[in-house]
Amino acid sequence: MSIDESTAARVAKLARIRVEPEALPALAGEFNTILGFIEQLSEVDVEGVEPMTSVTPQRLKRRVDEVQDGNQQEKVLSNAPDAREGFFAVPKVVE
Repeated sequence: MSIDESTAARVAKLARIRVEPEALPALAGEFNTILGFIEQLSEVDVEGVEPMTSVTPQRLKRRVDEVQDGNQQEKVLSNAPDAREGFFAVPKVVE
C-alpha cells in the first residue's frame, strides 16, 4: 500500500493536525515507511507462539479477593476539604 500526498493531507485533516503543503511529501514518505515496516512484520511466522506481555516470564502478585466492610469512613472523610454528617460536602451547582 502506498500513501500519496492527497491521502496524507486527508489523514492530517482527520487527525486535526495542521500540515503545511510543502511538508506533505515528507509526511507521505513517513507514512509509507511505517506501512513498509508493518508489512515486514506480517511476514514473520508466529504460528504456535504464545502471546506475552513481557520478555521475562513473571506472574503478577495476587491477593485474596475478600469482601470487607471497609469501615474507614472517618479516615476517608479526613481528606475532604468539607465533610458534614458523614458525607462529602460540595457546593451546589444546580439552581
